[in-house]
Amino acid sequence: MASLLIKNSELLASPQGKGKWLELKDAYLFTENEQIRFVGTAAEFQAWQKTHKPHIDQSLDAKGCVVLPGFINGHHHLYQSLTRTLGTAGGMALFDWLKFLYPIWGRLTSDAVYTSAKLALTELVLSGCTTAADHLYIFPQDVRLEDEIAAAQEVGIRFHPTRGSMSLGESQGGLPPDYLVEKEESILKDSVRLIEQFHDPEPFSMLRIGLAPCSPFSVTSNLMRESARLARSYPLVNLHTHLAETEDENQFCLDSFSKRPLDYADSLDWTGEDVWFAHMVHPSDLEIKQLAHSHSGVCHCPSSNMILASGIAPVRQMLDAGVRVGLGVDGSASNDSNHFLAEVRQAMLLQRVGWPGFISRADRFSAREALELATLGGAKLLRRDDIGRLEPGIAADIIAFKIDDLAHAGALSDPLASLVTCQPGQVFHSVINGKIVVKEGLFQAFDTSSLIKHHNRLSQTLIRG
Repeated sequence: MASLLIKNSELLASPQGKGKWLELKDAYLFTENEQIRFVGTAAEFQAWQKTHKPHIDQSLDAKGCVVLPGFINGHHHLYQSLTRTLGTAGGMALFDWLKFLYPIWGRLTSDAVYTSAKLALTELVLSGCTTAADHLYIFPQDVRLEDEIAAAQEVGIRFHPTRGSMSLGESQGGLPPDYLVEKEESILKDSVRLIEQFHDPEPFSMLRIGLAPCSPFSVTSNLMRESARLARSYPLVNLHTHLAETEDENQFCLDSFSKRPLDYADSLDWTGEDVWFAHMVHPSDLEIKQLAHSHSGVCHCPSSNMILASGIAPVRQMLDAGVRVGLGVDGSASNDSNHFLAEVRQAMLLQRVGWPGFISRADRFSAREALELATLGGAKLLRRDDIGRLEPGIAADIIAFKIDDLAHAGALSDPLASLVTCQPGQVFHSVINGKIVVKEGLFQAFDTSSLIKHHNRLSQTLIRG
């Protein structure tokens, strides 16, 4: 068995739920294959080592580091790394931004999707992410979901790609142009193909497929119903969509369906423990209770919500009500960054500022609560009990951030919180499924310089048309 010892950490921290963390100084962590086998102090490891006599194949020195479970990204559009700053530099709201970018994204190719996914996932890994969900909902030319699956396998990240879709074009009252929507029969047929070819529901799975009709303004009610029925005929195939992202979307649902977004989703069987919604910026108090009662999940995307001026999601209220909440970077073109730890910081800051009708309060959201969204919260969002914490028997997804550097000087009274309150850094070590992916700050799988050059060439070709 391949084994790994992570030793000498300044602090090892694992979420316990409700803002509480296990925090161990001078900690050791030992893994065999894909699982954690031991977590404890140096003295405890010495005693355990005498009893179990483990063979150590590799070791990582975490001196001066905080060791955490890997971050879990609950919502993304990887292909959007090709169009960063377009529409965001000058400022556009969601609907205008989408209409501006749809024609550009309509020129996507298989190589563009593969390359952008490879680059964006690498960027995520270097910022602490070890599991990522993605929402690919546009399939022009020769694009297929396996383009980004191949990229994820090369990067080495745990991956939850969702087969997105758009079937409601402008001529039918939808937002996307007609030439970008697909026939629903083709969408459902391809969904079956992807689940049966790629979906792995087993523990420690590196690849699980989800189904993700894009939004109320880009798919029909029939596609939503049929996608839910299809997903629930397979084990652990989750359902995902954008919901209540803007006031414009709320009004669209009222005008089109005489229902607010969550009531509309519920009428289509789109609530439950297998469902998670991206954004949920504008739920009412009653809808927050409905989310909790139905065990539906919400992926908070703070930077994207700010860049597109969508608003501030009431995450504090959702968590207090018992809603499952995780964290997402969202598309690289509505965030312009794939830095997951930076998103953790934004989540903390934005909740302290508050939302309409609520007074700003510095004690509304702590650094530890924000880190819990990124770890245990993300695991619950994706219905996984094998990631998101550091315990024996849990997947060996482990990250380490340096805190003995310039950016954290003076903050060592609380090393864990310093990761969020101070300038977000890059990972020093990253282990995914027991394999070293980043070592001493260096990405191990491939050279990124040639990837960046090819990505930029594809980006310019795409934008110029």
